[in-house]
Amino acid sequence: MSLVMGVDSSTQSCKVVVMDAATGRVVREGRAAHPEGTSVDPEAWWQALQAAIAAAGGLGTVGDPDAVAAWAIGGQQHGMVALDADGRVVRDALLWNDTRSARAAADLVAEFGADELARRTGLVPVASFTITKLRWLRDHEPDNAARVAAVALPHDWLTWRLRGYGPAGEAARGPVLEELVTDRSDASGTGYWNPETDGYDRELLVAALGHDAVLPRVLGPRESVRDADGRIVGPGAGDNAAAALGAGARTGDVVVSIGTSGTVFAVSAERTVDATGTVAGFASADGGFLPLVATLNAARVLDAVARLLGVDHAELSRLALAAAPGAGGLTLVPYFEGERTPNLPDATASLTGMTLASTTRENLARAAVAGMLSGLAAGIEALRGLGVPLERALLIGGGARSDAVRAIAPQVFAMPVAVPEPGEYVALGAARQAAALVQP
Repeated sequence: MSLVMGVDSSTQSCKVVVMDAATGRVVREGRAAHPEGTSVDPEAWWQALQAAIAAAGGLGTVGDPDAVAAWAIGGQQHGMVALDADGRVVRDALLWNDTRSARAAADLVAEFGADELARRTGLVPVASFTITKLRWLRDHEPDNAARVAAVALPHDWLTWRLRGYGPAGEAARGPVLEELVTDRSDASGTGYWNPETDGYDRELLVAALGHDAVLPRVLGPRESVRDADGRIVGPGAGDNAAAALGAGARTGDVVVSIGTSGTVFAVSAERTVDATGTVAGFASADGGFLPLVATLNAARVLDAVARLLGVDHAELSRLALAAAPGAGGLTLVPYFEGERTPNLPDATASLTGMTLASTTRENLARAAVAGMLSGLAAGIEALRGLGVPLERALLIGGGARSDAVRAIAPQVFAMPVAVPEPGEYVALGAARQAAALVQP
């Protein structure tokens, strides 16, 4: 039996699965929490990764039958990990959900034009993307910006660390910045990578940061590197691309993932270009494309309303399903933390249609579920508008475990909805990528 390991380093936690490369059977698992916040010291991710691997039984000694032969990491996209020449983190990483760079995004669009940026990178900058965080760093912390020798994403940096690289004096293989690697899917979320040429757009990087820097080498889907013990290391992936691998999504499928953020993405053989910025033209982990729409407000909408009503999620579902479709006219626009799609970083949530008759616990619960799903349904329509073929929705993520979400989604999406068995799809996708590298 050949064992492989897949990692999901998400906003909230680090999940590790170890599986049999031949059968796909998960044999060990581990988990560790991440700190809250939108600005986080990457060292916390490194500590959590080591703890989660240990909880999953460790990597083992190369050559032993229960040792991991290959591994890959999937991770939250867009986070800015800035390194100095000694491989040390310059400042806390700004995560995808940190909206302080909204003005920087607008400045970049004004300088280059939305059409031009969409053509060159597949993206129109919003506060989520790495390029805007680099511009914010240049404008607000120029001394820190000047120290930046390399820029990595969370999964790039963790791969580098687990391969044995790191700060001078702290890692066995030292601070070799040129050994940073990434994959097409995560590179395509930076705002300075061109999915048509499969290369970085250095002009855009310099426009953001103020100078050039080392960027991770982009590995192809079947390329690999080695860790310090000689294990095969896959290129990894951004979380959504890894989830597509883990869920077995195929052309015609639209994956709706309801987690910390909400994402709607489709497997496509063709590149999409959307100058409005609604659809991000990401690359997939398998060599194709993954057009994606993201929302900031997803499962936490249900968390907030459940807290307000003083119930758990099971009772929230029961209340929502006890209400009639339309919730008596009660409508929740759930922009609790601003919004990415539409691009409204300073927006707040609103509840309308309140009358004495409509303002019930049941209607509020249903309005919360429908409001969250309606934002995701708008993403499905945006993909259709670009000609992406969509035949069914695959509902995944923590929010998909809600009975009310599963029941109401087909009505809101107006298409068939399948709900795969709950699983750690990002970690499973990374493990499947690693398995493909050791299978004959």
